[in-house]
Amino acid sequence: MLQYKNILMKRILGLDLGTNSIGWALVKEKENDNETVNDNMIIAAGSRIIPMDASIQGDFEKGNSVSQTADRTNARGIRRLLERHKLRRERLNRVLDVIGFLPEHYSAAITRYGKFKDDDGCKIAWKKDNDGKWTFVYNGSFNEMLGDFTLHQPEWLADGKKVPYDWTIYYLRKKALSQPLTKQELAWLLLNFNQKRGYYQLRGEDELSEDKSKLVEYYALKVVGVEDTGEKKGKDTWFNIMLENGMVYRRPAAVAPDWIGKTKEFIVTTDLEKDGTPKKDKEGNIKRSFRMPKEDDWTLIKKKTENDIDRSGKTVGEYIYDALLANPTQKIRGKLVRTVERKYYKDELKKILESQKRFIPELNDRALYIKCIEELYRSNDAYRKSIELFDFTYLFIDNIIFYQRPLKSKKSLIGNCPYEEHNYTEKGTGEVKTAPVKCIAKSNPIFQEFRLWQFVQNIRIYERQKKVGDSVKTDVDVTDEFIKSADDVVAIFDFLNDRKDITQNILLGTFFKIKKPKGKDSDYPYRWNYVEDKTYPCNETRAQILKGLKDAGVNAAFLNKDNEYRLWHILYSVEDKQEIRKAMDKFATANGLGEKFAEVFSSLPPFKKDYGSYSEKAIKKLLALMRTGRYWSADAIDKHTLERIDKIISGEYDERIRTRVREKAINLTDVSHFKGLPLWLACYIVYDRHSESKDITRWNCPADIDQYLDHFKQHSLRNPIVEQVVTETLRTVRDIWRQYGKIDEIHIEMGREMKNPADVRKKMSKRMTENENANLRVKALLTEFMNPEFGIENVRPYSPSQQEMLRIYEEGALESVDEVPDEISEIINKFNQSDIKKRPTHSEIMKYKLWLEQNYQSPYTGRTISLSRLFTDDYQIEHVIPQSRYFDDSMSNKVICEAEVNQLKDRMLGYEFIKAHHGEKVHISMGEHVTILSVKEYEELVQKNFKKNPVKMKKLLMDDIPDKFIERQMNDSRYISKKMKSLLSNMVREESEQEDISRNVITCNGAITDRLKRDWGVNDVWNHIILPRFERLNAITGSERFTTTSTNGHTIPNMPLNLQKGFNKKRIDHRHHAMDAIVIACTTRNHVNLLNNEAAMSKNNAMRYQLSHKLRRYEDTVVTRNGEQRTVCVAREFLKPWSSFNADVEQALRGIVVSFKQNLRVINKTVNKYQKIVYNEEKHIKEKKIVRQEEHNGKHLLAIRKPMHKDTVYGEVNLRRIKEVSLRDAVANPKAIVDKDLKKKIMAMKELDHNLKQITKYFEDNKDAWQDVNLKKINIYYFTKETNDRYFATRFGNDLVSLFSKTTKADDAEKLIDKITDTGIQKILLRHLKANGGDCQKAFSADGIDEMNRNITQLNGGKPHKLVYKVRIYEKADKFAIGNKGNKSAKYVEAAKGTNLFFAVYQKEVTDSKTGETTMKRVFDTIPLKTVIDRLKNKQTPAPEEKDGAKLLFVLSPNDLVYLPTKNEIKSGTIKRPLDKSRIYKMISSSGNQCFFLNYNVASSIIDKFEFSPLNKMERAITSEMIKETCIPIKVDRLGNITEINNEKI
Repeated sequence: MLQYKNILMKRILGLDLGTNSIGWALVKEKENDNETVNDNMIIAAGSRIIPMDASIQGDFEKGNSVSQTADRTNARGIRRLLERHKLRRERLNRVLDVIGFLPEHYSAAITRYGKFKDDDGCKIAWKKDNDGKWTFVYNGSFNEMLGDFTLHQPEWLADGKKVPYDWTIYYLRKKALSQPLTKQELAWLLLNFNQKRGYYQLRGEDELSEDKSKLVEYYALKVVGVEDTGEKKGKDTWFNIMLENGMVYRRPAAVAPDWIGKTKEFIVTTDLEKDGTPKKDKEGNIKRSFRMPKEDDWTLIKKKTENDIDRSGKTVGEYIYDALLANPTQKIRGKLVRTVERKYYKDELKKILESQKRFIPELNDRALYIKCIEELYRSNDAYRKSIELFDFTYLFIDNIIFYQRPLKSKKSLIGNCPYEEHNYTEKGTGEVKTAPVKCIAKSNPIFQEFRLWQFVQNIRIYERQKKVGDSVKTDVDVTDEFIKSADDVVAIFDFLNDRKDITQNILLGTFFKIKKPKGKDSDYPYRWNYVEDKTYPCNETRAQILKGLKDAGVNAAFLNKDNEYRLWHILYSVEDKQEIRKAMDKFATANGLGEKFAEVFSSLPPFKKDYGSYSEKAIKKLLALMRTGRYWSADAIDKHTLERIDKIISGEYDERIRTRVREKAINLTDVSHFKGLPLWLACYIVYDRHSESKDITRWNCPADIDQYLDHFKQHSLRNPIVEQVVTETLRTVRDIWRQYGKIDEIHIEMGREMKNPADVRKKMSKRMTENENANLRVKALLTEFMNPEFGIENVRPYSPSQQEMLRIYEEGALESVDEVPDEISEIINKFNQSDIKKRPTHSEIMKYKLWLEQNYQSPYTGRTISLSRLFTDDYQIEHVIPQSRYFDDSMSNKVICEAEVNQLKDRMLGYEFIKAHHGEKVHISMGEHVTILSVKEYEELVQKNFKKNPVKMKKLLMDDIPDKFIERQMNDSRYISKKMKSLLSNMVREESEQEDISRNVITCNGAITDRLKRDWGVNDVWNHIILPRFERLNAITGSERFTTTSTNGHTIPNMPLNLQKGFNKKRIDHRHHAMDAIVIACTTRNHVNLLNNEAAMSKNNAMRYQLSHKLRRYEDTVVTRNGEQRTVCVAREFLKPWSSFNADVEQALRGIVVSFKQNLRVINKTVNKYQKIVYNEEKHIKEKKIVRQEEHNGKHLLAIRKPMHKDTVYGEVNLRRIKEVSLRDAVANPKAIVDKDLKKKIMAMKELDHNLKQITKYFEDNKDAWQDVNLKKINIYYFTKETNDRYFATRFGNDLVSLFSKTTKADDAEKLIDKITDTGIQKILLRHLKANGGDCQKAFSADGIDEMNRNITQLNGGKPHKLVYKVRIYEKADKFAIGNKGNKSAKYVEAAKGTNLFFAVYQKEVTDSKTGETTMKRVFDTIPLKTVIDRLKNKQTPAPEEKDGAKLLFVLSPNDLVYLPTKNEIKSGTIKRPLDKSRIYKMISSSGNQCFFLNYNVASSIIDKFEFSPLNKMERAITSEMIKETCIPIKVDRLGNITEINNEKI
């Protein structure tokens, strides 16, 4: 605490935390509120921005929590799969080489360890002959296969079709089942299985749908008919597609599909009854729906393929070969066989090896087998001995090809129990250490019981409406009427314990036998305290096991506690489908349960890997106190807890039992009382704490924060975005502490998206979108209502109060009807269109106005309120619960009523007012009178008009404010909020404090700060700060649309209505985070208590009155009530923190330099941990040890932290083009001449040794014969590789249907076709397009492509051609090779987006050739990421020190700040300090020699792609200078202090 001018001062830190921002402000405030001296001030403020991709931030705020490193993790997973495939291949190569199965060329190509000597690799089936031509190694087998095809497909071969060599492998796979193969053929076959070994499926992955009411099936059916129904859907017609099995598929289309005779694929979903039979409609037809397969339907297609293979009784290879033999035209990959489960491949290879053992003696040679395992396991004696008794079948199948590494334990990701830990002795040192106990799996039967007892103990039953005395109360707690004793609690527990889940209706109707009123929309007269329409879990584990026992025909009595736990453990821990069957067989045998039991339980889905908050050990201790009735036993209470209970009962002193625990257990006077306890009390009894931290920490200096961050466990907060904000906040607070000294108090506000889990964020995002649409609709309506035709008085479209009034009016009208008419709903939806042309017409708005007017009634008089008078003084917005008693400015607390009725109501609640004044006549304007509704009429009106808004209905039927209602509004129990407050408490905790959250940490919320910003005039300050940007837009557009005049005559920013969707003027400038932080810092505990309604509690009424008069301005106002005038004191705005507050806020904001967190870590040192078998000299044995590999070949291991390139791989193409050249150039290369006659003549003359002069003379003398030839412009062919231009092509993503899906014009289609590398395919597509009359959509639809492939020979000029589904599209680009070795040198990629991280600025002397004057000129270059990585690996700077004779000045990266010197500063060579903040820019991106910037404070454009440029960034400054030409780099620290200018520290 500071002693300042004899006044105690305290430093208050305000923090505004968002997903990618930290706003902070340090304020000095006097400690004693009674002091009259005003020394409050803003010490400093700032904004720290954590740059985040807009899509990632948007996804997070919408509830889609995706790690920013997800792409990198996925790519790493793919690389690991590839490496493991190579490792298996190398092991297989070694074994096959040892037993002599490999062909000579392949054996010579591999090293001693099975790796390829050449990076290009070697193909086992192909080798080069003496002439260097590729020849097929297995020609004998190929000729045998040809004999098969000659026998079965003579016509196909007669047409000149060729059988691919690749099909030989399928022939061999079939042959190997019964006939001998050569050793080399078996080697090829084994290597083929290693490459394609099927999909390894864990338990539960084949579960297609949890919905048992639907049957989802895959079909491939022939179309036998197409029927036009005559029904329309927009411009399309409904067609009935008749299928060969009698099914009918309804499909809308512009023209009848040409599908007759074709086979189509369908996913058919059939609705099922409870007994599993198909549902039928009124006409007796089965209810089913059709759709075409999508990419995510692969599991269905896999299932269908596997069923076909099972029905055929063949192996996979046999099935494929026979299918090809029957129909050679079909595709194998993607069409004939999709992903097939691994067991099919494993079974096939086992059959092949067992068959070949009869013909190849080496497969039975024990000595050879021992030699092979010695080759593989030279050092691992123990494992080698364990597999010595096996054979080659085991070695090839289980040990090499189908070996599946067990999944790594994810135990480190499981949370630690907050209560339990265990001690262990470290082997090496003998030191006793403590380790946390991991939390329990949620599927564990012990957790299931624990959760169910919690659920049962917390159940409350409320009667929706109950007459209590003279009042109708809503939501009256009547739990005691239903749950009267411990036996009732046990009965509920028993009812729920065998159930998977429970809903409110089942509990009320089935258990409590409450009857539901008749009617479609009727509700039970009672409700529970949980979410009404949500399903809650009961004992899911027990329910699943009971269902399995029932299906297996086993009595439920078998399921005692022990058997339930054992069964759960097997189902939870075993993931392999084969292993689970073995385990269940063993369990069934041990318990005499039979084969049916094992069959049923091995097919049960696995339990989810979710975890609770406590360990199993802790839950067992807590359960002993939570159980009640016959489930409770004193013997179940552990010894330590019993000792604590005895001391609590007896009052014996024990320092481990705090006073607060004794106070909470004061009514528990006997051991038998310690049952049925709520969780929080059980925690206090057993562990002496509940939500409090185990160890209270106090940070005494900034170094303590450093120590915490050093030991912070990554991923401990589960969400990487939240974790990043938390750690960066601590670093920022640490720096503030270092620079400004000790902080006395911290005020914090966390963004709603930060505090809430994903599902809540998703709902909030949806609600915010709906609110935004409603607000835009209201503004649009008000704009229309200005038209005199509508007859509405006093309309001001930009008045916030009128916007709110219309919003309440509209909301009330929409809620008062059972169902909004379709035509009205359609008009409402039209208002949400951003395109003005699609908005409602004048007549539609008139219709909507009339509908609104009929449906809004004043809640206190029942009188219909006319929209034409709504904005006059006759009507006012009225707070149902007055703000003088309870601060609630939400829409749910507002209604519209007559102004005089509002004055009469004064400070009463709505229901309270009706009881006091029912039946009274109130004189209103224009000489009219209204009557206040009776209590019954009011109740009926509220129940009718607000039944769709239960929150507002509840407030309208309140006649007092219950303390529980206030406590519920104040509660903030979200994990991340508590975590952040707990950490910050360590800074400001006083020595005597034992609570986890210090009293010196005060939390605010958005509603509080929004209200104070408005009342304190901070919004006006913000308008003043951002106004220049809006004035600039006026200048750009030549209009006054972007500014307006406020009521006090000031020019303020304005956004035209058609541009308001998604716009928020606060969020266009990063400094708004600091502005919010200033308000948060100045928000005292008194403000929070008043505005969060703690002071509204019954015990605090006097305090609320005092606080309100202390913090708000009051003024006397004359009001008229029933014709009498009287003066009342009315609360107005909140008083400003100090007199010069607004000026200080503006000065602080203008002085801020926004700080940006950099993320330029391109590569970093890494450590590779692996297991190694080492010799233990003490024990004289070999054992496994974890080894850290930090270096390789003397160099540090490095990890690249940025994506080096995009996923798409291209090949370089050499395109043949035409260009015009002179005769001289044409004669030099006559073979390239396009004109065949000219080419022939010139080549003939050159053969006669004619020179250029003679050839020229010949053509000049024979102009008549060669009149079409222009000797100055002769067309010749050239190839692109002969030029500097490079072209690359890819087939990825270029299937014909997708490629032309957005093309509607024939000209555009022809341009696209021109980019296809294959000129032959170009001609085919152009002819096909022409045959379809230039209709792109028809020609290149799925049906159109099928038609083209049927006619492909005709379209190719009578020549056969392969079917075309995908094409290679080329583009001119600058791409780079993936690597230098092997085929990587021929694979090209382009740099990933956002990887231009370094923009180098060079400078060199340039001499003017005319004047001889020497000047300095800048040269620029963006350094490619690949170059940066190579340089950093060699410990060099990211950018070269020199470029074309120019020396490096500095390097800029995204989010770096630069200062743009003025002309005078450049001329004098001196930078004036302090810097002019308006000339500070942030580097955005670069490309080539271009560099783009924005003002450092700009967060987003006011108008997208317009305010600055179509790219939302600029090369030139606002003052028109080219920024890169004169800018100098500046560096700022985390707090926004400028630390370097032009590489010089200040």
